[in-house]
Amino acid sequence: MSETLVYTRSKGLTDVPTHYCPGCTHGIIHKLVAEVLVELGVLGDTIGVAPVGCSVFAYEYFACDMQEAAHGRAPAVATGIKRALPESIVFTYQGDGDLAAIGTAEIIHAAMRNENITTIFVNNAIYGMTGGQMAPTSLPSQVTTTSPDGRQGYPIKMSEMIATMDQVAYIERVTVVDSPSIAKAKRAIKKAFQYQIDQKGFTMIEVLSTCPTNWGMTAIESLQWVKDNMVPMYPLGVYKDVD
Repeated sequence: MSETLVYTRSKGLTDVPTHYCPGCTHGIIHKLVAEVLVELGVLGDTIGVAPVGCSVFAYEYFACDMQEAAHGRAPAVATGIKRALPESIVFTYQGDGDLAAIGTAEIIHAAMRNENITTIFVNNAIYGMTGGQMAPTSLPSQVTTTSPDGRQGYPIKMSEMIATMDQVAYIERVTVVDSPSIAKAKRAIKKAFQYQIDQKGFTMIEVLSTCPTNWGMTAIESLQWVKDNMVPMYPLGVYKDVD
């Protein structure tokens, strides 16, 4: 009986097991980025910038050139790479602690300058790698290790804020908690990279993600928590599109 191969690992990913916790959706997001780079035919011309955080080892997983950045500085590093190698496709892959806390200035000013780079922003509403502390993206009343009685106040909404800049090209918020949302996320990521290829300027895709370990949930529970709690606070959709 012959076997038919129906699916295989993207050539945009290395054959390396990831370190992510069970139920974490970083792996899905990696897969989507890798597939898009292959489908657009730019994998060999791409340079990614890895952050500090749970995805600090992203340079081991993407089958393209990668550069590690100091905590929060990925947009600044990406800017330098893009200006030195303007024909390259350059992206940053950043968590919310990296992008929305220590790296707020770098992402805001990269967007303000309309740098022709793409940012994949993974928002799981918590500091994952360092033990589950409250992040700028943590939800009101969310319990974390540093807000045991629940967060007081409201989170920063990066997509909404950056979309107010007239010059940026494309900002969209997506999630990857089920098959339809994964398909939408891939289309958004592909569009962001296509805009960079077309030299339209700064693009960012925010992906609402899970952190079952620090949320104290099972993988299934964490997917539902995104739908029930994160999506109402962070509505999905396009926030800026020059087209």
